[in-house]
Amino acid sequence: MYISQQLKQQNIAEYLLYMWQVEDLIRANGFDIERIKKNIVEPYPSLSEEQKKALIQWYADLINMMHDEGVMEKGHIQINKNIIVWLTDLHLRLLASPKFPYYSAAYYKALPFIVELRSKGADKDVPELETCFDAMYGVLMLKLQKKEITEGTQKALKVIGDLLAMLAGYYIKDKQGELDLE
Repeated sequence: MYISQQLKQQNIAEYLLYMWQVEDLIRANGFDIERIKKNIVEPYPSLSEEQKKALIQWYADLINMMHDEGVMEKGHIQINKNIIVWLTDLHLRLLASPKFPYYSAAYYKALPFIVELRSKGADKDVPELETCFDAMYGVLMLKLQKKEITEGTQKALKVIGDLLAMLAGYYIKDKQGELDLE
């Protein structure tokens, strides 16, 4: 919760990847709040009892959302899907504006990798940006499992990561009313 709040303010792309990881942590702990307390909350460094209670409530609320929204086995809760929607809207507005040639260039540099990912089985019904996030998250999971990442994959992720980082920066400016797309 505390990390998510900080990331949401600083880097929406990292926030989304973090929230996907939280969803998977909840699944890995069997949606059991007692296991989450023991495995996630209690080891958390330097939290007061009040902060621990708030964190436990946050996890309980996420468990309820995942249950209510039918994403117990896979998928993402609506609040995370909404971020993809907002980012996709911003992405399309940036591409349509002549004021952001560097963003357009970053997108067209990433596009062959996005097309390749989608041709290799990525869900073609999701927005392209979700494909990018899926790729970033997949590699994060491989790294956590200490599996080898090929040079080609690393190159693709660098390009996709650059695009998402640029978009995250524009997202903050847009939220602050500092982005002039006209």
